[in-house]
Amino acid sequence: MTESVRFEVLGPVRAWRGDVELELGPPQQRAALAVLLLQGGTSLSPAQLVEALWGGAEPRAATGMVRSYISRLRHALEPDTPIKSIGGGYAIVAPALDLTEFQHLLATGDAASLRAALGLWHGAPLSGVNGFEAERVRLEQLRLKAIEDLAAADIEAGHHAGAISALTELITEQPLRERPRELQMLALYRSGRQAEALDVFARIQHRLEDELGLYPGPELREMQRRILASDSTLAATITRPTQLPPQLPEFVGREDMLTALADTLRTTNPGIPVVGVEGLAGIGKTTLAIQLGHKIATSFPDGQLFTDLSISPDPLSELLRGIGVTDLPPSSSEQAALWRTRTTGRRLLIVLDDAQAAEQIRPLLPGTGGPAVMITARQRLYGLPHAHWQKLRGLDPTAALLLLSRLIGPRTDHDRAATEELVTRTAGLPQVLQAVGARVSSRPEWTMPQALERLGRPAPGSPVTPPECGAIEKPYESAMAQLSPAQSRAFRALSHLPMPVVPLAAAAETLNLPLPAVAALLESLVDAHLLDPAGPDAYRYQEPLREFARSRAGQDDWIDTAISQNA
Repeated sequence: MTESVRFEVLGPVRAWRGDVELELGPPQQRAALAVLLLQGGTSLSPAQLVEALWGGAEPRAATGMVRSYISRLRHALEPDTPIKSIGGGYAIVAPALDLTEFQHLLATGDAASLRAALGLWHGAPLSGVNGFEAERVRLEQLRLKAIEDLAAADIEAGHHAGAISALTELITEQPLRERPRELQMLALYRSGRQAEALDVFARIQHRLEDELGLYPGPELREMQRRILASDSTLAATITRPTQLPPQLPEFVGREDMLTALADTLRTTNPGIPVVGVEGLAGIGKTTLAIQLGHKIATSFPDGQLFTDLSISPDPLSELLRGIGVTDLPPSSSEQAALWRTRTTGRRLLIVLDDAQAAEQIRPLLPGTGGPAVMITARQRLYGLPHAHWQKLRGLDPTAALLLLSRLIGPRTDHDRAATEELVTRTAGLPQVLQAVGARVSSRPEWTMPQALERLGRPAPGSPVTPPECGAIEKPYESAMAQLSPAQSRAFRALSHLPMPVVPLAAAAETLNLPLPAVAALLESLVDAHLLDPAGPDAYRYQEPLREFARSRAGQDDWIDTAISQNA
């Protein structure tokens, strides 16, 4: 079956059958085809065609020339030529014309249709033929409006960078046209580039005055006024994110800390409420942050954002996408500015989990007057003047006992002494309680005294390590991996001293280091939450950490020597 002919007038006047361009002859013959294509199927007599082609300045043989053009065009468009003879004239009925498709897409009006409509253009309309000046102007105005409408749609969708680029090209082409400048000002403002937006107005103001003696129109002046006033109605609608992970049903304790943190984050002031929670890996910082986020979610009706900084390759982009920005500026500084602009005045809660450095946090701080930020980190991050820090420790005995009871069930009440001893051994560390509870729950035949006897790290050389040991020690492994060699040696070696409390003098003797150096070393382990202060010159291991450190002590000969000296 022969393919139908497709016609183009949004550029050079051309005809195609499939992928083959048809030869349409000289310019005036192409002009005759263009006249028929623009009639929308209406028949034109030879006299009307003569008038359209020559405008009253036709040659003596013009009618014959028109008939010759039509004959040659029919031949060029064979087989199944679309040029029909109707009532003594000629017409192309329902041609496959790019202009028809362009107008249909414009009427649809959405961004995808506008983009497709502009993709139909291949240059100046009706090029390669004489005349048609009024039609060229009309079509060109349709194209310009389509570009503007597409830019406006892109701005509303948050695609600011693409809109700015398209508008810059349009302004270069049409430097005195005002709507592209107005839209560019809006796109720049929503991108956090207020100064550049105002500069657009200044430049068009000077150009209009210099070249035309005119002042910018009312729409441009109103856009400048609203930007200068930081008009909140100029801001794009922000998606309401609800990104908090689900709460743990067995969460217990921490009531005082939750209340204190909630009060700080709910504070309404011109700045940014920022709280930080530091603590040992696995101590429950993330769980606390999630619990707190759900507790105060109604105080942040514009949404809650959550990002894990330990795994996110680009947290700033992630946060921007979370509030509905899909077209991101190219540079990180522009993204940070846009983030602050789009969050200013919004009641947003932002949870930044597992931060490693203050430099990682600074570009993620939002705008003022609404948002609040909660940070979790293994160690306190210095250089964040906004932040109020709290240290998360193990659960108190009452909360620890309640958690274990929820995990295991009524058996914990059958032998209270054994249960309380098991809680004491966990030091209230949630990840240890969770692992122990899961292990005992999987053995319904165990009594609590039997659980107390069987649980714990086996002796060195044991052929099997219970699964709960891996669950307990995984966070400790990651914490130890961040230590320097000197810190790691001290943490392991001192665990073999007879008591969990390590006097500073005994540590200096074991490590064979001066007292000031040992004090600094042990203080760094306190910062890493691997030791706790136990007085002015002493430090304490939590029992699970002491057992873990002892299990790793044989990793170098130096520690073996230190252990033998203190045996």
